[in-house]
Amino acid sequence: MRKWLVPVVALAACSGPTEKSDWERQHETQLPPPEVSVALPAYPAEQRLIEFFVAATSEFRFFIDSASVSVGRDGVVRYTLVARNPAGADNVSFEGMRCNTAEVLIYALGRDGGWVRRAGEWRSIEGSRVQRWHNALYREYFCPQKEPIASRQEGIASLRRGGHSMYEENPRGGSGSGW
Repeated sequence: MRKWLVPVVALAACSGPTEKSDWERQHETQLPPPEVSVALPAYPAEQRLIEFFVAATSEFRFFIDSASVSVGRDGVVRYTLVARNPAGADNVSFEGMRCNTAEVLIYALGRDGGWVRRAGEWRSIEGSRVQRWHNALYREYFCPQKEPIASRQEGIASLRRGGHSMYEENPRGGSGSGW
């Protein structure tokens, strides 16, 4: 019994805090910060939902719960998304959006009127036909010029207006979105 105890104790003594490599030290400012534990918002209520446009061809209707919109110190815009199918069934998720890298993360899914945390990774927001709602939120509401909205109020105003004020018609004609 003592024969295996000595090597284990010796290994434990050698395992102190690990030192960062030169590459890690040089690139740590370029890496996104580790995701902190995010508090989940109240479950969405019908009276707080704001509908937003995704595409004329979509059978689903999309909503954001106005009470859930926030902008963290980390620059992540967080919100509760409700996707309602034609039969009236809702798919609910609490998500975060990184504007500077055009990524989205799902923190939790709605189930039976409550939240179920989801361990996920940041995914790129694609300009494809799949999950167009993320592209719409990114381009038209929460990330004008690839920068996060400045406040919760700005996000809610963008949703109620049907797009960010930066993209309103300009006096020369055409929209300012450049998309």
